[in-house]
Amino acid sequence: MKARRCEGVSRRDSLMLGLGGLLAGGLTGALRATASEGVIAPKPHQADACILIWMDGGPSHYETFDPKPEAPAEIRGQFGPIATQTPGIQFSQCLPRLASISNDLAVVRSIRHNQGNHGAGNHYMMTGAPPRIPVGCGAFVSFHPSLGSVVSKEVGAPEGIPAYFSMPSMSRSGGPNFLGARHAPFVVPDDPNRSSFRVRDVTIPNGLTEGRFESRQAIRAQVDRLMRITDAAAGDPVVAGDEFFAQSMQLISSPQAQAAFDIHQEPGDVRNAYGRNPFGQRALLARRLVSAGVPFVTLYHGGWDDHRNLFNAYEKKMPPFESTIAALIEDLKSQGMLERTLVIALGEFGRTPKINKDVGRDHWSNAMSVMFAGGGTPGGQVVGATDRQGYAAVERVLAPENFVSTVYRKLGIDPNKMVHTPEGRPVHLVSNASPIDEIMG
Repeated sequence: MKARRCEGVSRRDSLMLGLGGLLAGGLTGALRATASEGVIAPKPHQADACILIWMDGGPSHYETFDPKPEAPAEIRGQFGPIATQTPGIQFSQCLPRLASISNDLAVVRSIRHNQGNHGAGNHYMMTGAPPRIPVGCGAFVSFHPSLGSVVSKEVGAPEGIPAYFSMPSMSRSGGPNFLGARHAPFVVPDDPNRSSFRVRDVTIPNGLTEGRFESRQAIRAQVDRLMRITDAAAGDPVVAGDEFFAQSMQLISSPQAQAAFDIHQEPGDVRNAYGRNPFGQRALLARRLVSAGVPFVTLYHGGWDDHRNLFNAYEKKMPPFESTIAALIEDLKSQGMLERTLVIALGEFGRTPKINKDVGRDHWSNAMSVMFAGGGTPGGQVVGATDRQGYAAVERVLAPENFVSTVYRKLGIDPNKMVHTPEGRPVHLVSNASPIDEIMG
């Protein structure tokens, strides 16, 4: 079933309408786009990679990391709090697995902003920049480069691998804006839980044996010996295209590259731990991608716009979802990767305090919770607080700019850096470059 938000936009719509369409196709395009990027000098940083779990639609802070057991029933809802591994910290009963590893987590309960619809809230949290004009709930907007696109530009990835992945689609404001298509996400829309799963453009097409594939390459090589109408020095796009095509062929024929994308190499018990479902296997693929040197992966998980039947929905979707997040963190930790891999879970805002007539909660940007793990983040802590009934962040109040600046600092990017549009207009990555000190450690 497609996950739809209140305005009726599906994940498929996101694929068709988002800026990711500039590059959401093949790896050859990604190679072409990244080839012109220079080698980035190493910077001091706490993390080499970020896996951002985007809970599209806006998860409820009450039913996740900020329960309010003392509030009236019409506010606290049907779920109670549970103790976590960390003394004095409680999560919702919907998060037993994450509660059991809370010493590896940091939760920020006090981010708030003033963009209470999906389009604007998504843009603000994904870019650290508020929309310049009023934005409707169903809008796909890009006034500023997204987190993943900036990381693609500033950090880069090993040769032949895109630096920014998004699965199974791109968030509506997850594109590159003026940074250009070379920094759009490489979208992997297919389901890794299927036995037939293959990453597009990283394997020989179905119906071609290896021998036939090599024969076709030989024919192409003979054709390529023909004189071009214009030479490479004159900027012949065909000659340039051949170079990128050759790189793609090297990737397809590389056993190392094949192994990086081949989720079927994972032991059965590992795959089971992540969950034999699309989100679980995408999380496992994300771990494999960061192992291969990809610095930014977005795991897009829709269906959090719970205006009705919220409690029934959480009973069904939360157990496999939070179990996968816990499995990802535990797996990264067991492999010695957690210290250098930042894992984040969030959406565009929280949900209203009062349960509505349809037994749901509506949009609410005055309070939200964001989970951090790894990448040098001190665990076992809660940053900030909402009031007794969860209406608003009131202690250590933070903004999306602080959140985005934290991610950049973790990855060795100066959030105060000035970048320039193609027209030469100077733009700060983030207008308020102050990170969340407690998360930085």
